[in-house]
Amino acid sequence: MANDANSAIVVTHAGSQPSAAGPAENFTGSVRVDDRFKGSGLARISGATVTFEPGARTAWHTHPLGQTLIVTAGVGLVQEWGRPVQEIRPGDIVWIPPGVKHWHGASPTVGMSHIAFSEALDGKTVDWMEKVSDEQYRH
Repeated sequence: MANDANSAIVVTHAGSQPSAAGPAENFTGSVRVDDRFKGSGLARISGATVTFEPGARTAWHTHPLGQTLIVTAGVGLVQEWGRPVQEIRPGDIVWIPPGVKHWHGASPTVGMSHIAFSEALDGKTVDWMEKVSDEQYRH
């Protein structure tokens, strides 16, 4: 295969992208998104490192092709709609199947960071829904 601009290895150096706040319509609490990446050409994968301060969390959402989370620091929580909350810790790998309504975030007292990976279907990686209530978060 010819080595042209479309087939060259691309290195995005740590710290070369500014941090971004998680948008208030999709998150509760203080959330920071770093190291965003997106496949190009035929690659559908995208992701980022996401850091949740204590008590911070996503809104309920689904992914058309699923999502993988790799917990890198702290103590987190993940919940599938209608199921109990599960605790997640560094080194844990969480697979959320396509179309499963869920949320994830930090524990009430300890922050959590994870790397999130998902694939796009027709250009879309996530469908956001309603926010997780304080009552839902506490259970």
